[in-house]
Amino acid sequence: MFDGIFRRRNLPHIDIEGKPSFVTACLQGSLPAAGLKQIRDYRQELDARSKPHDRSDADWELQKHKLVFKLVDSLLDQQPPVKHLADERLAEIVQDAFLHFAGERYHLFAFVVMPSHHHWVFLPIDDWVDELATGQRHKSNKRTPREVISHSVQSYTGTQCNRLLGKTGSFWQVETFDHCVRDEAELHRIIEYIENNPVVAGLVEHVDQYRWSSARLRKEFGIQRGMPIPKSLM
Repeated sequence: MFDGIFRRRNLPHIDIEGKPSFVTACLQGSLPAAGLKQIRDYRQELDARSKPHDRSDADWELQKHKLVFKLVDSLLDQQPPVKHLADERLAEIVQDAFLHFAGERYHLFAFVVMPSHHHWVFLPIDDWVDELATGQRHKSNKRTPREVISHSVQSYTGTQCNRLLGKTGSFWQVETFDHCVRDEAELHRIIEYIENNPVVAGLVEHVDQYRWSSARLRKEFGIQRGMPIPKSLM
């Protein structure tokens, strides 16, 4: 079905069947021109490096992607020029979108809605993946479960948030940053990374104090880290 699919636009996108996806989306305009240049220059510098002898081409591409992502996230946590999601009405729209299909289309493991971006990690549910594959059987341009899920959230939240702001045009940056989670240990590291983002950015002192985060929901409803977050918490 969707086993080990690799795509590249401006960013690499890797999908492996049965593995969770860690997705980050940025608001359109949230990275200033100087930051975009810094990212481009860094990516070019990485591409010019020789691949380590002990790594495959795919592993080296993945490592470069992680390094670029780390830079992007640090820039977004500083002083982004666009911070629409600091508006609680908009943050709630995004949070509710994550929860809406939880337990139906995917298992939702963690999320956070930051002022200029969001992070989340989810695993498409097998039955829904099978339905998707059947529906796309005769299509020439098939989309992976991660693409369908992420696009649905981005499209819906972009429309609803623009409506509240009285704006038109792109709300989100066109491409997301995504990473295929390889094992349970990495999943727990990513959950910790996501939920710790508000603390790193100086927005709160403790992870469960941040309103738009799975950490708050897990503490409030007694959900252990690594267990899916249900839709019923909306």
